[in-house]
Amino acid sequence: MSIPFSNTHYRIPQGFGNLLEGLTREILREQPENIPAFAAAYFENLLEKREKTNFDPAEWGTKVDDRFYNNHAFKETSEEEERENAALKIQAAFRGYLAREEVKKMKSGEAQEEKREENE
Repeated sequence: MSIPFSNTHYRIPQGFGNLLEGLTREILREQPENIPAFAAAYFENLLEKREKTNFDPAEWGTKVDDRFYNNHAFKETSEEEERENAALKIQAAFRGYLAREEVKKMKSGEAQEEKREENE
């Protein structure tokens, strides 16, 4: 008889994934024989560093993740802001068009002057 898998989803505490990534990186780098003992020593060392320097890698990882997931790309904008942004893009495109036309005129004016100089 088989038992279906549970649909329960556990929430990973903030910073925990970061701690496990650090541990995994060190295990892959060191290739220890006794992984549980290595993990215990790794976390003891981490605790000592945190107590001495007041730097908590779990807290730092949480802030980095929070900054990544809550940046401006994920913020919703109102219709008014969208219209304003669209208007700014149109204005910038039109200014670019005018600038390119002016450059074309300047280049054609230089070409005409060179032709006059060659004819003289």
